[in-house]
Amino acid sequence: MIGLKTPIRELKMVGPSYLVKLKKLGLETVEDLLFYLPSRYLNFARIQKIAGLREGETATVLVTVRDFVNIFTKSGKKIQKVTVADDSGSLPVIFFNQTYLQKIFTPGVKLMVAGQIKRFIKDYALIAPQYEFYKSGEAPFHTGRLVPVYRETEGVTSKWIRTRIAVLLTKLKPLVSEFLPPQILKKYGLMTLNQAVLKAHFPKSLDEAQKARKRFCFDEFLMIHLNSLFAKQINPDKNKFVADIVKHTEALNIFLDNLPFALTDAQKRVLFEITADMSKDIPMNRLLQGDVGSGKTVVAAAIIYLISLCKFKSVLMAPTEILARQHFQTLTRFFKPYGLKIAFITGKEKSKTDNNYKDIAVIIGTHALLHQKLPAENIALIIIDEQQRFGVRQRSSIRQKGNNPHLLSMTATPIPRTVALTLYSDLNLSVIDELPQGRKKIKTFVVPPEKRQAAYNWIRNQVSNKNAPSPQQAFIICPFIEESETLSTVRAASQEYLKLKNEIFPDLKLGLVHGRLKSDEKDEILGRFRQGHLNILVATPVVEVGIDIKNATIIMIEAAERFGLSQLHQLRGRVGRDNQESFCLLFTEKDDPEIIERLKTMEKYHIGIKLAEYDLKKRGPGQLYGIHQHGSLGLKYADITDLPLIKISKQAAVELAGDKNLMNNPYLQEKLLQYKIEANSQD
Repeated sequence: MIGLKTPIRELKMVGPSYLVKLKKLGLETVEDLLFYLPSRYLNFARIQKIAGLREGETATVLVTVRDFVNIFTKSGKKIQKVTVADDSGSLPVIFFNQTYLQKIFTPGVKLMVAGQIKRFIKDYALIAPQYEFYKSGEAPFHTGRLVPVYRETEGVTSKWIRTRIAVLLTKLKPLVSEFLPPQILKKYGLMTLNQAVLKAHFPKSLDEAQKARKRFCFDEFLMIHLNSLFAKQINPDKNKFVADIVKHTEALNIFLDNLPFALTDAQKRVLFEITADMSKDIPMNRLLQGDVGSGKTVVAAAIIYLISLCKFKSVLMAPTEILARQHFQTLTRFFKPYGLKIAFITGKEKSKTDNNYKDIAVIIGTHALLHQKLPAENIALIIIDEQQRFGVRQRSSIRQKGNNPHLLSMTATPIPRTVALTLYSDLNLSVIDELPQGRKKIKTFVVPPEKRQAAYNWIRNQVSNKNAPSPQQAFIICPFIEESETLSTVRAASQEYLKLKNEIFPDLKLGLVHGRLKSDEKDEILGRFRQGHLNILVATPVVEVGIDIKNATIIMIEAAERFGLSQLHQLRGRVGRDNQESFCLLFTEKDDPEIIERLKTMEKYHIGIKLAEYDLKKRGPGQLYGIHQHGSLGLKYADITDLPLIKISKQAAVELAGDKNLMNNPYLQEKLLQYKIEANSQD
């Protein structure tokens, strides 16, 4: 019998090759598949006669196949021209490289065909449309309705996913167990979970689809708020590590004066807020938010130094080995004049301390620190960098490495202040909202398609200019690893790398990095790029955080409209790391004025918080742009800028937290645990 926990391998039409591909999408159980929501919908609900079709219209036609011709062009392309007809006229339908269709599109076969009417050579035609065989009395899945489109991978199309989910929806009743009380559903205008699953995949209207997604987003925020409430109910003992600020003020000022730069007013302000917290006998619990390059690490270094003056130790945990090593190198430089020793621990590497941390001032590492025996009695400060990339359980576990230590969480993710204060209700908030003096703004341009070749030529001149004061390198970012059936116009990293390497920049040295590479392969390629052995690095957003390449001065972002402004800003932060004049080129194939206007805000604003606030105001709640930002709070569906939904889910969490019967619900317990560990990051 099929249930939510049934492995996908037990379903029909899922062989070994499909299992590997589905795992890439995170699909391993029936539940994973049912909760794999569409990224968008194609509106094929309008069924028309051929005679009524007009250029540019999107519609579905019920037709009969009249003729099929395979056309082989001189350049080697294979075009399939299918002539179809209804009682009002005939129409050519064009496919590419699908010669097998000749065996199934035989004269007399009835089809439902959906797509956009476009000009093809001299005629109007349906180009590469969706299709399915017409069966009298059966509702269509792929045409004639709002058709769900899913995130794909090579060999797994939206059509395949759609078909499998449709079969499951007929077999599982009820699909899932409802855990929210009826009064909560009514009060907050929520669908039941069963309705939400059904309507998310096969809605009758976009309004219905939006209401279904609202339920999934509400549940995500609810889990975060409930976990936060439970965490706050744990009353820590008083902190015995009270930093004697007054006693060490002069020494701290000397440390700051000896830095090779002056602190900004924002850095001074947050340093005061942090040291004020550390002077109390209640453990600090503060979130430090600031842009890439805003100087969070310097603030962290100052308080680590202060803790060392008080004869205590600090721990700094980062989500990746690359970022942890970057911190190790930076703090080594800061602390060398003072003789402070640093331990460095990752899954691959461990400092030669033999668990004897007697003379160590700060221990830096990845989540490998969670598995190390550390001197808890002397650890007064825990710092977690890019804290949103760790699960709640991991953040709690690292805190257990000390005896009620102070906790400073840091993030470079630009989150509007109102959202941060609501979402991180268990933390005090500090914001560094200015960049260091002398830091050059990254010149940002939205580049029209007709200037693409000129941009390529300019990049070549920049990275191959041997007379430049220092070497220059470039990133080229693509949103996906591989091309998909439904997003064939969006440039994918694997294919783009081959094209750039062989056709555009055959005279330069290129590398490719994406999330499916093994850690050793990724490190090796990034190492070559960092050492200047590569001119250009083609990558997915896997380079969004923790990559510090001093000579990287150009970043070119493909399909920029598929990213949120905050993520574009994070990616932009990969260049301009060494005060060289740097550039960010944003490309889009879309000519929608709203998209262009939105992207052009990147030319205007250079502070992440400003962009995030603009995005929140302009987009409105619940409107999602682009691809999911993996690791961001563990959210799969919800938008962290959806302040109204954050607020009502927080209110519901307060109402529900006292219901012991509900809190013991197995499904709810499972989801609470899931959202504790969802954002776990691998080394």
